[in-house]
Amino acid sequence: MEFEATLRHARISARKARLVADLIRGMSVGDALGLLTFTPKKGAGVIKKVVQSALSNATQAKGVDEDRLYVSHISVDEGPTAKRWSPRAMGRATKIRKRTSHIRVAVEEL
Repeated sequence: MEFEATLRHARISARKARLVADLIRGMSVGDALGLLTFTPKKGAGVIKKVVQSALSNATQAKGVDEDRLYVSHISVDEGPTAKRWSPRAMGRATKIRKRTSHIRVAVEEL
């Protein structure tokens, strides 16, 4: 059975979060959490929380062995972009895009 957790509107661009998501796709949950702990990227901390949430969802079901769980599906999609303006020289302005992403992690037992 598949157990999932979703984080919506995470304040990180999807492109940066996908770099970390590609590292743990298909790994066992224990190995994935260990790797995310020592990965020096912002996305690692965010994705680690989602993996821990999916693990917690799985452990609430009866008869699920934590050691046999693996990351069966992980996806990072673009969320809404907040648009801001920054003043520039000679009266101009530049658009600042504050990108967000939606992260979905599913774990399954072997």
